[in-house]
Amino acid sequence: MTGQPLQPAVAAAIIVQHGRVLLIRRAVSEGKLSWQFPAGVIEPGESGEQAAVRETREEVGLDVTAVKTLGDRIHPATGRRMIYVVCETISGTAHVADTEELAEVEWCDRRRVGELVPFPFFAPVQDHLDEHLA
Repeated sequence: MTGQPLQPAVAAAIIVQHGRVLLIRRAVSEGKLSWQFPAGVIEPGESGEQAAVRETREEVGLDVTAVKTLGDRIHPATGRRMIYVVCETISGTAHVADTEELAEVEWCDRRRVGELVPFPFFAPVQDHLDEHLA
């Protein structure tokens, strides 16, 4: 036991539209993580799916609905518990809505994801992207 308080879990929204996945670049990187999925801390009383929907709206201005949870793990780069949620867009256009947290947003095809994210995704996330990305 490290004696450090347990950090709250983080929910990540996996949003694929027209063969491209939405990635965001944080204004401040988390270690080697610069580009990632819209994500944020799950608040008390909130499910992972609810957090993914809320964080997507707050960070990139999209209204989405949670479709399914792909799974969860302890992220190897951050040590945080991550819950990965597939979401579908209801309305809106992705943009930097939270200018304090985000620097950029980009819809990425398979090649571009490989350029921006230098390590493998969690296997269920990778399987989902392999099935849906152009």
